[in-house]
Amino acid sequence: MAFTPVLHAEWLKIRTLRSLHGTLVALFAVTTAFSAIAAGGSTSAPEFDPLFTAFLGIGPGQIAAVAFGALAVSSELSGGGLRLAFAAVPRRGRWFTAKLTAVAVPAFLVGLVTGAVSLAVARAGMGSAADGLTAGQQLRGVVGCGLYLTLMALFAAGLTALLRSAVGALGILVPLLLVVSFVIGSAAGGLPEYLPDRAGQVVLYTSPEGTLGPWTGLAVTALWAGAAVAAGAWSVRRRDA
Repeated sequence: MAFTPVLHAEWLKIRTLRSLHGTLVALFAVTTAFSAIAAGGSTSAPEFDPLFTAFLGIGPGQIAAVAFGALAVSSELSGGGLRLAFAAVPRRGRWFTAKLTAVAVPAFLVGLVTGAVSLAVARAGMGSAADGLTAGQQLRGVVGCGLYLTLMALFAAGLTALLRSAVGALGILVPLLLVVSFVIGSAAGGLPEYLPDRAGQVVLYTSPEGTLGPWTGLAVTALWAGAAVAAGAWSVRRRDA
């Protein structure tokens, strides 16, 4: 089967699963709400960064992106869905590529919209404190938000394919994103800078500090996601359905 009909079939699956719609709605709502709240009360902080403040909601919002990627893959794992998918598309690599594409496109589009709205509501809340932001910085923040959330969704999708479990993938990623980075802190030197969340979120700072720049930070996150996707692809190709 050619790639286009396989992609169309995977896109139909994404469109018809209400749980996936819910994660994307949650991604938008949580991120924008937290960004609006943060913008209203942090302009007097000594280390205030107007761009990062506008995207502070990405911290809790990324959990919805991770859930979206994990659930999109795990939906095939129950009720013999994976066996049916492999029967229809014997070339497993083609099926997995179509699945990842069907995850990445809506995640990126919703991420872009979320980034744009978060920036708009946060700027309204910050008032004159955000006047110093340039058009280039704001564009970088919006595009970076979309790319970062997409990479986290793909990271979760790859890990779910490897573990054959959304619960297992979320059990690793949620503590990693919400706990590990903060617990390690500065005790491990520069190591936390290369964790997937911290590296990717460098693109959201007005003037990043540290060894990673905006796009090199996203590249580090892409390496994490790529490793998870490669491991997931190995599992899809080698393990029984």
